Amino acid sequence: MQDAGRKDYNAGILYAFMAYLLWGVLPLYWKLLDTISAVEILAHRIVWSFVFVLVIIFLSKKAMKLKNEVTHLLKNRKILLGVILSSILVTGNWFIFIWAVNNNHIIETSLGYYINPLVSVLLGVLVLKERVSFWQTISFSLAGVGVLILTLQYGSFPWVSLTLAVTFGLYGLAKKLTNLDSLIGLMLETMLITPVALIFLVSSFVNGTDTFSQTSISQQLLLMGAGVATALPLLWFAQAARRIPLTMVGIIQYVSPTISLMIGVFLYNEEFTKTHMITFIFIWSALVIYSVSKTKLMLSLQPKIGKKRSIGA
Repeated sequence: MQDAGRKDYNAGILYAFMAYLLWGVLPLYWKLLDTISAVEILAHRIVWSFVFVLVIIFLSKKAMKLKNEVTHLLKNRKILLGVILSSILVTGNWFIFIWAVNNNHIIETSLGYYINPLVSVLLGVLVLKERVSFWQTISFSLAGVGVLILTLQYGSFPWVSLTLAVTFGLYGLAKKLTNLDSLIGLMLETMLITPVALIFLVSSFVNGTDTFSQTSISQQLLLMGAGVATALPLLWFAQAARRIPLTMVGIIQYVSPTISLMIGVFLYNEEFTKTHMITFIFIWSALVIYSVSKTKLMLSLQPKIGKKRSIGA
């Protein structure tokens, strides 16, 4: 049982790393569509994500399980509410991210996903009763100070960063609480919002204001491919959220904003001020402290695990 638990835990960490690696490079994808409005990109992202996930479900022969999950969903108000909440949160998160990237705010999106672990940890402690050590508390406090410095220096509310952090933190919590199959959960989330997206796209086409019917084949393929680019990391994220603590999911998330930060600064030459540097130093210091504290915790558990295994043998 312990070996199975360890494999499941390691698989969760791998899923989390894959998800955040892909999320980190996603700004490059949306930049290829920056001539199209964020609302239209979002609508295509929702529709094609639904289609892609539905195809995977039938190819993986989970259609019967989907039917059972839908039946169970309709009978359980708590799970239904969780799926509806997840759908709303992820849709809002998608829109803000696309808009920010295509309006040259990649660094702000990066900061948002650096802040997100604070939200994830807070939700993990308050709602799921997860525990954090003294040094982990210090690390989150340092990250909080960094964010506060940026807010005070700029003199304005960093709404892009904080909205991204809060919506995705709550989305992770909702996924944790509903505990649905990752594939079916994502299908249900996109299914709920797909009718709204379709109404928008059809209305735009009828009025002649849509981009899809008037753009190049390459742009059309990119819009359709948004479903794959969206669904894969979400599926991996859902797998991770079911296997490892929310606090661990939160700290691995630093992979994504670090990549996005590099993209914003070095590829798109966004302004990176001294205040940004101070903020990120605080956050990176918090990451180091948290990582060391988690490593020490795992090392301290190894003798106990080894002893239990030898007794069982």
